[in-house]
Amino acid sequence: MIAFFIKLAKNIFSVFLNILPILVVVTSFQLFVIKQPFPDIASTISGMILVLVGLFFFIQGLEIGLFPIGEKMAFQFSAKGNIWWLLIFGFAIGFSTTIAEPALIAIAKKAGEIAAEASAIPHTKESIASYAFWLRMTVALSVGSAISVGVLRIVKGWPVHWFIIIGYIFIIILTNFAPKEIVGIAYDSGGVTTSCITVPLVAALGVGLATCIRGRNPIVDGFGLIAFASLTPIFFVMLYGIIIY
Repeated sequence: MIAFFIKLAKNIFSVFLNILPILVVVTSFQLFVIKQPFPDIASTISGMILVLVGLFFFIQGLEIGLFPIGEKMAFQFSAKGNIWWLLIFGFAIGFSTTIAEPALIAIAKKAGEIAAEASAIPHTKESIASYAFWLRMTVALSVGSAISVGVLRIVKGWPVHWFIIIGYIFIIILTNFAPKEIVGIAYDSGGVTTSCITVPLVAALGVGLATCIRGRNPIVDGFGLIAFASLTPIFFVMLYGIIIY
């Protein structure tokens, strides 16, 4: 029991060290640059405590649940020897985690509101909701497709850098043809997809799969799925913008 509490205290302290730079930066700018006290010190302190506790439980959840289940499922699917089930599973994981990503939900809603204010779409709740929904669907479908391709890459042992280089070449070309109203949203969508829900499962899937397949190196072949997941939404959202605008 004592060992459990010692480990618990060490983990909480580790999380505190991770967020300490943020606390130092915010406090320093507030007190020495803005030269104003915190408007509500009680709320600020309680908020920081909640962040600390939330991050602690989030990290514990990743280590206990998401990482092991991702690796275990990758092993089970690879043991079946059916590549199609692996590809379908990769697509399903990519799609389902992305559609539930809080950051994507927030940015899609804001993008819909801004598009309505710019008269790109009708200024109605239905139009804004539809815009946000199809933006999320576009991103989720692109991430699902990217994970499937990434899984195929791991199985075949193809080098990841060629996919990334070719992908960004297409993105650079498409940027010149996409409406300027959608370009920024497209690039941001690539970042928000690789957040707290998507990354743990996708990373665990890649490492677990590379570990199970003979001749694959988890360090060399297991990583790169997240790069796929952040690359393809940029391309697909710009295509989406070309269609709707």
